[in-house]
Amino acid sequence: MGRSQAVRGNGDPRFGPDGDDEGCSILHVDMDAFFAAVEVRKRPELAGRPVVVGGIGPRGVVSSASYEARRYGVRSAMPSMRARALCPHAVFLPPDFTEYSAASRAVMEIFRSVTPLVEPLSLDEAFLDVSGARRLLGRPAQIARMIRARVAEQERITCSVGVGPTKFIAKLGSTRAKPDGLLVVPAGLVLEFLHPLPVEALWGVGERSAETLRRLGLTTVGHLAQARVEMLRGALGEAAARHLHELAWGRDPRGVSPEQVEKSIGAEVTFDTDIGDPELIRRALLALAEKVGVRLRRAGQVGRTVSIKVRLSDFRTVNRSRTLSGATDVAHELFEVSWALFVALNVTDRIRLVGIRMEGLTDERATPRQLSLGEPEHGWRDAEAAADAAAARFGRAIVRPASLLGRDDLRRTENQARP
Repeated sequence: MGRSQAVRGNGDPRFGPDGDDEGCSILHVDMDAFFAAVEVRKRPELAGRPVVVGGIGPRGVVSSASYEARRYGVRSAMPSMRARALCPHAVFLPPDFTEYSAASRAVMEIFRSVTPLVEPLSLDEAFLDVSGARRLLGRPAQIARMIRARVAEQERITCSVGVGPTKFIAKLGSTRAKPDGLLVVPAGLVLEFLHPLPVEALWGVGERSAETLRRLGLTTVGHLAQARVEMLRGALGEAAARHLHELAWGRDPRGVSPEQVEKSIGAEVTFDTDIGDPELIRRALLALAEKVGVRLRRAGQVGRTVSIKVRLSDFRTVNRSRTLSGATDVAHELFEVSWALFVALNVTDRIRLVGIRMEGLTDERATPRQLSLGEPEHGWRDAEAAADAAAARFGRAIVRPASLLGRDDLRRTENQARP
């Protein structure tokens, strides 16, 4: 944890672990190279070595890279083949989302033991509002230090924390505290911290909009803040111009929202080579339906709209959906609907990717389930719940649909679909 005392940010000691945190009740906690860190935790012999997590096939994509791998230019979302070329001696591992989800739940539990105002953004990051915890736990920077120490001690992984007066500023702080650091952005020094940063630091500025702004001579956040809104509106459009102008002046009125409900849950698979065999596609959809069903039940959610995504060999993507008469979290039902949607497409081209997504989610406990005519009282849902219980004890691989057992002909890169 020694790195946490390093001065980060703009090289100004006012923006560091010991900055003035008065009025800075928002924390952004971001796990460091999360997937890779969890893998190293499982395999201590990998400590200090470059580790890359992602698809290991020819079409794989990097999900996470340890900081040792990043020194060679390896980055998330990079094709795995490019990563191998940059760092051929790295250890390449397929993702284990069951393990990452368990680690994420443990970390989020630490956050919620500090404050109920926790807004997860993904498995590995969250906003916290600690204004109500100050009397019991101390100042925001003290709370940040405590969180970092508990994550390191209990979970044996590291995180970086930004402390600021708003969500936007806190997130910028954690980014500049990485890896394994803490940075406080004092409320009275927000513009001094923000304006020297490149325009890419603003939420909503991607490669294309950054190039547009650079053509206008706007290379820093300060330049953008001083630009006429009319000029920004002409280059970026009304909504983007107003959004970026507000952020450039450090204005972000959003509070931490702990009741973030997932709008959809899904999974998809990119095949190592384009396939045209309907049986392989059927088996892929069955495996994806099983994943989505497990994730729905784990989240306590049910949904009514089943969507499939099919990407053809020429990169054309086709989406189809069907809304059910009642909500479900049963993988068997997801598969039946998904397969019917796929068959109706009558695809003749070879296929690069397929995916399943359940939308229109509601809380399973608050959603009555109507038995279909002729459906037994105890059916697929009970069987899948029993499989969940067995998997919790013995691992997911021990209980799978019979048609998926003992087959390795669907080697693929799995991508966890985000809400």
